[in-house]
Amino acid sequence: YLKPPTSFNMLTLFQGSVEPMQIDADPQDDQQNAPDTNYIVENPTLDLEQYATSYSGLMRIERLQFIAEHCPQLRVEALKMALTFVQRTFNVDTYEEIHRKLTEATRYLEVQGVQDTVPEGGVVPPPLDSAWAESTRKKALLKLEKLDTDLKNYKGNSIKESIRRGHDDLGDHYLDCGDLSNALKCYSRARDYCTSAKHVINMCLNVIKVSVYLQNWSHVLSYVNKAESTPEIAEQRGERDSQNQAVLTKLKCAAGLAELASRKYKPAAKCFLQASFDHCDCPELLSPSNVAVYGGLCALATFDRQELQRNVISSSSFKLFLELEPQIRDIIFKFYESKYASCLKLLDEMKDNLLLDMYLAPHVKTLYSQIRNRALIQYFSPYVSADMTKMAQAFNTTVAALEDELTQLILEGLINARIDSHSKILYARDVDQRSTTFEKSLHMGKEFQRRAKAMILRAAVLRNQIHVKSPPREGSQGELTPANSQTRMSTNM
Repeated sequence: YLKPPTSFNMLTLFQGSVEPMQIDADPQDDQQNAPDTNYIVENPTLDLEQYATSYSGLMRIERLQFIAEHCPQLRVEALKMALTFVQRTFNVDTYEEIHRKLTEATRYLEVQGVQDTVPEGGVVPPPLDSAWAESTRKKALLKLEKLDTDLKNYKGNSIKESIRRGHDDLGDHYLDCGDLSNALKCYSRARDYCTSAKHVINMCLNVIKVSVYLQNWSHVLSYVNKAESTPEIAEQRGERDSQNQAVLTKLKCAAGLAELASRKYKPAAKCFLQASFDHCDCPELLSPSNVAVYGGLCALATFDRQELQRNVISSSSFKLFLELEPQIRDIIFKFYESKYASCLKLLDEMKDNLLLDMYLAPHVKTLYSQIRNRALIQYFSPYVSADMTKMAQAFNTTVAALEDELTQLILEGLINARIDSHSKILYARDVDQRSTTFEKSLHMGKEFQRRAKAMILRAAVLRNQIHVKSPPREGSQGELTPANSQTRMSTNM
């Protein structure tokens, strides 16, 4: 049963972090999982300049604006960097919006007299460059007219390759102007003029890029599947072809972002783990450090111990990503070594920086909760009983808080145990291994007996050359007569 959204507009559809149509869920669960968008980060340890250089195009501008929105300490610096970068584009509307935010931020600092957040050079914002804005608008309009005229000429000449490139050029220009809807239309129209698998892949990558900016995640996954099904990618997936690996890495990163946004953390982890470090060059989407953080946290939250060891710790490719983020690497290793106190402490230390990531921030609370629950389950799994006092020390918490956590895990069926609240001991529920083994053996014996009888029956049918008639199809034309419908059973086992 699908419940239609009660009220929305097209902009909400594009900007939402999940797909518009969803299966009905418990309202309480929705409230718990709903991300808090009004939080403030007080103590970031982010090198903003180095962070910004990891991205290009609209992604850099959007990430800097997100940081400015949630971190007062970095607000002015982030907006100044975004303002400088946006002047390299035709995106005048975004320039004016960022300048307005920067003016408000600096005015607020002056009124409050907050010295700690005042960047070098004071709090005076650069004046609004109206001449640049007017000139850029005119240049953008002239370029648009030229590209549109060129495209009409190409269509008049009926040259498919020229028409395809004309649509791509128009899409690039609209993207540079910040007009994402028209950019998406132009990139999509190029599909009808693709004459090779390479052209189809290029078209898919362009549509995926704009769909990520629009946060239209179902569209992202749809075009990732289209690109992966092209012969050039599908047939050579196993080969270490440099160009194909670069394309596959972009596709996996985009799919990982879409799965992450849809709260499908295990598929997201698998996508990020398939990225190739040597071919991870997609600053318009994310950085190699993002792959390490997103993939590492999603894997910790959803992988069991064997999967974590096989797919993350022993992965020669993902190890290279983890070298870029030593904290994530240490967290994964400490979790695997059952050093949960150190693991959770490191997670808390990097939480502020994670909350400044526009794609990860809505999921930090959920991922941290799942990682902690998995740690509790893994801690107790080898024991028949566990002292909750020692367990609380291992997890840097109080016995009362730990008891509440364990109660919830027991109610959800994640831990098969019972709590002695008086003695503060957690007991595993008694499982009669002898009876379980006998039941399993009897079940396997019955299954073997059933399969043996079926094989004997089939052998008897073949030996006696018994013919089987296929039932006639109702309403089908040119039905076979009973004589013609007889088929001899194959003698191949």
